[in-house]
Amino acid sequence: MNDRAFQTIKTLTEIQSTAGFEHNIRNYLRKEMTPLVDEVQVDGLGGIFGIRRHKDTDAPKLMIASHMDEIGFMVKAIKDNGLLEVTALGGWSPYVVSAQRFTVQTSSGDYPIVSSSVPPHLLRGKNNKSSIDVSDILFDGGFTSKEEAESFGVRPGDPIVPDVETIQMANGKVLASKAWDNRFGTAAILESLRDLKDTPLKSTLIAGANVQEEVGLRGTKGAVRKFKPDVFFAIDCSPADDMSGAKDANGRMGDGVLIRIYDPSYIMSREMRDYLLDTAESNNIPYQYYTSKGGTDAAAAHQLLEGIPTGVIAMAGRYIHTHQTLFHIEDYHAAKALLQEIITTFDQSTLDTLTVK
Repeated sequence: MNDRAFQTIKTLTEIQSTAGFEHNIRNYLRKEMTPLVDEVQVDGLGGIFGIRRHKDTDAPKLMIASHMDEIGFMVKAIKDNGLLEVTALGGWSPYVVSAQRFTVQTSSGDYPIVSSSVPPHLLRGKNNKSSIDVSDILFDGGFTSKEEAESFGVRPGDPIVPDVETIQMANGKVLASKAWDNRFGTAAILESLRDLKDTPLKSTLIAGANVQEEVGLRGTKGAVRKFKPDVFFAIDCSPADDMSGAKDANGRMGDGVLIRIYDPSYIMSREMRDYLLDTAESNNIPYQYYTSKGGTDAAAAHQLLEGIPTGVIAMAGRYIHTHQTLFHIEDYHAAKALLQEIITTFDQSTLDTLTVK
C-alpha cells in the first residue's frame, strides 16, 4: 500500500472520538477538507461536509456520507474507591471489553484508564457467573478515591475511548486498528476528495461524515434535512463472517467491495442495485453481495424528505466493535474505486435511472 493511504488510515483510526464527542475527528476533517472543496459546513448535531458546487444550480446534489463516531463509553458514576461505572456508547460485547486500555477524556485533560477484569486466581473455588453485562465492568484509572478522580477533572458524562495503535500485519495486505467502523468511510471520502480535487464533476457534491451513527443513526437525519440531496450513499464498514473459510461466506475479507442489498431497515432498490453492479463491472472493480442484521445511515436517509434514492458502499472487517479490527487493503481500494467512479460520473441522467417511476 502507498504511504499516503496508510498514513491517512493510521491517523484517522487512532483519533479518539466516540458518539456524541466527535470534536477531535471533526476538527481534523475540517482542516483536511477545507482546501479540497468550495465550502465546509457543519450541521446542527456536528456532522461535517465539504461541498463542491456545480456551476449549474439545477445540477443534481450527490451526498456521500460516512460516520465519524466510534463506539466507546461514558462515565456514569464515580465509586468511593475511585473506580468508574460506565454506560456504553454503541454496541459492545461484554466479552471483549475487559482488561483493555482506554482514554478518559475530561475537561482537565485526557488520562489513561483500564477496563477491569477478575484474574483467575481470585475465582478459584467460587461459583462463577456464566455471563456478564457491560454494566458489570468497572474502569480503573488508578485513582485511590472518588476525591482523587474528581481532582483530575473526572466527572459523570465524560467519554471513554479505546486506545490502540494501528499496525500492518506481516503480509502487508491486512491492517489492524480500532474504529475501522467507520473511519473506513472517512478515509475513503477524504482520499477521494484529494484524488479528485481538479477533476470536473457533473453534480454538486456534498461529502463528509455524520455524528452519532453508533447510537441510533441520529446524525444523518439532521444532515439530510440540511442539505436536501437528490441521492444519498452511506460509506460504512460491515462485519466479515469469513472465519470458517467458506467461499460463500457473507462478507469476505479480500474479495472486494460489499454491495449491501438488504438489512432489517433498508432494502436496496433494483435500480440502485443495477447501477452499482454496472458501475463495478464496467470498471473491473471486485465486488460481493452482502446482507446484514444491522443497519447503516442509509436506513435513516432513505426515509427522509420525500424519500431519497439511497445506496451503501461498504467493506468487510473482522472483529468490528472491538479494539482490534482486521481489514484488507485491497477491499479498501475497491470501495474507493467504486466511490470515485460514482462521484465523477453521476449526473442528471443517472439520477433519472435511480428515481422510482
